[in-house]
Amino acid sequence: MRVLIVRLRLIGDVVFTTPVIGALRRAMPDAHLSYLVEPAAAPVVGHHPALDEVIPAPRTRGWQRVCDDLALGRRLRRGRYDVVLDLHSGPRASWLTWLSGAPRRIGFAVQGREWMYTDVVARPREIRPRHSVENQWDLLAPLLPDLAPPTPAGDPVMMVHAPGADDSVDAWMQRESLSNGQDLVVVHVSAGNAFRRWPLPSFVELAERLSAVDRNRRIILTSGPSEAAAAAEVVRLVRERRPESPEAVRTCGDMSLDELHALIGRASLYIGGDSGPLHVAATTTTPIVGLYGPTLAVRSAPWRDPRVPSVAVDAGQLPCRPCEQRVCVPGDFRCLTHITVDAVVAAAERALTPGAAGARAD
Repeated sequence: MRVLIVRLRLIGDVVFTTPVIGALRRAMPDAHLSYLVEPAAAPVVGHHPALDEVIPAPRTRGWQRVCDDLALGRRLRRGRYDVVLDLHSGPRASWLTWLSGAPRRIGFAVQGREWMYTDVVARPREIRPRHSVENQWDLLAPLLPDLAPPTPAGDPVMMVHAPGADDSVDAWMQRESLSNGQDLVVVHVSAGNAFRRWPLPSFVELAERLSAVDRNRRIILTSGPSEAAAAAEVVRLVRERRPESPEAVRTCGDMSLDELHALIGRASLYIGGDSGPLHVAATTTTPIVGLYGPTLAVRSAPWRDPRVPSVAVDAGQLPCRPCEQRVCVPGDFRCLTHITVDAVVAAAERALTPGAAGARAD
């Protein structure tokens, strides 16, 4: 049997599909499994051991996208897939699923696109307190009706970085005079949108306080390309406050997703908002402190062995939370600004404590 999985983007969403890949391989050990994904998120599944093929979907615009999608559709049709699982069900994903010509096409019930599928799975429109991994898993029901529900311990998210990533991180650490004997704390300062971005002054205070507790700690600031200046500003301000220890904090520069995965895997702790890098971190055994503003930890907390520390920090119950992240009704992003540095520092120290278990800290 030939099976195509479709999840075009985003990084975190692609991470959440990896338990489905494992389930398919266990249920159909002889199947040919392909995965269709846009380039930005492709490293998440690029070296997945259960996949036979990763197909890039070029992210272009306008008429060029129409031409690219028609060409991609012809390629998918030549693949003669028996089943296509559309884990995205967005406009482009459903269109490409239909273009594949597969005799069986499984997707979510989305108004205006159901006709593109042979099997439609219900998906409530409201934001439910249910993990995204479980939501994606629902699409397996038409194909594997007897499959048990997923568990974090038995069906964890997964990413294998490119072979050269470790060498690149080794070289960077050597240039930065860092060693594996130091406690590396990776702090990601950016997020996909303003609704998930903790204030910059809070990151400055967090980095200062964490580095002051233990002289063996090294705080490494990471960010997306558009917020590299923000990460550099955090470093500048922390060094200004702690001029006696300039080596305690730095940025990691422009690392690829594979290199970031390799770096996080060596760290003692990862701290960041609900964005792609946090979910990449969830595919490692590094303790995590996640900051949740408009989103809920129950929907996007690290899906992995619960014995690995994963602590969620948020502002608690608010009448506007969770939200659709289109407009801040109160206008002050209180779901983020009400997350205190004290709470995050306490969560970090707890996650760094040997034997710590996953928990929630409000």
